Amino acid sequence: MAVSLLAISFLIAFSERKQDGLICKDIEIELDNVNENHFLDEADIMKLVEGSGQAIKGTSLDHINLKAIETKLKYDKHILDAELFGDLKGNLIVNVELRRPIARIVQEDAPDAYIAEDGVIMQVSEKYTSRVVLVSGSYVKTLLESQDLNKSEEGKQLLEMIEFINDDKFWKAQIAQLDINSSGKITIYPQMTGQRVQFGKPDNFELKFKKLMIFYKEILPQRGWTRYERVNLEYNGQIVAE
Repeated sequence: MAVSLLAISFLIAFSERKQDGLICKDIEIELDNVNENHFLDEADIMKLVEGSGQAIKGTSLDHINLKAIETKLKYDKHILDAELFGDLKGNLIVNVELRRPIARIVQEDAPDAYIAEDGVIMQVSEKYTSRVVLVSGSYVKTLLESQDLNKSEEGKQLLEMIEFINDDKFWKAQIAQLDINSSGKITIYPQMTGQRVQFGKPDNFELKFKKLMIFYKEILPQRGWTRYERVNLEYNGQIVAE
């Protein structure tokens, strides 16, 4: 074991000495985009790297401030993580992971934005539109001011609710829009049925969705799909339909 550790230490030291003073010949972009979000492509990442204010190609790799470039890349809200390192061939490897949008904030008087799966608010892109649930209403101003849903308990609950919707095939297909008023109460606009769903605040959302499923499966088939205009799930143990 001791010999193996010495051998590994030797190889690491040898590799570091070999990289020491190595000139950067090229920049290689590795874009981790398993979710196929096309807000940014390799060319966009290259522009950010080359526009970092540092001379890169032709510069010794150990003289390039990699942390500064990583910080600049992560300043773009579409980018979840960035890691830079040099290889033994003299290439600067730029590995970038993009955020995945789970909802789109829509406004009449201001630009739209996306909510990412980690709760961060990011701007829309002219290159790509993601088909996700819409979030509207006066409460979105509060979300945009925070820039991160994890900064408040209400934001965390909303994020968990959106994740729940996206993880369920039926609710993902059925729910088109969440309209949130200034008090944080949600009205759901469905895709297939005409009833507005007064959901209330996003607390106990799983129980409320169970009640809504009962309404769809047991009440509408008996009373008629067009009989009700509104269903209220806010009351404990009750489904109020009008």
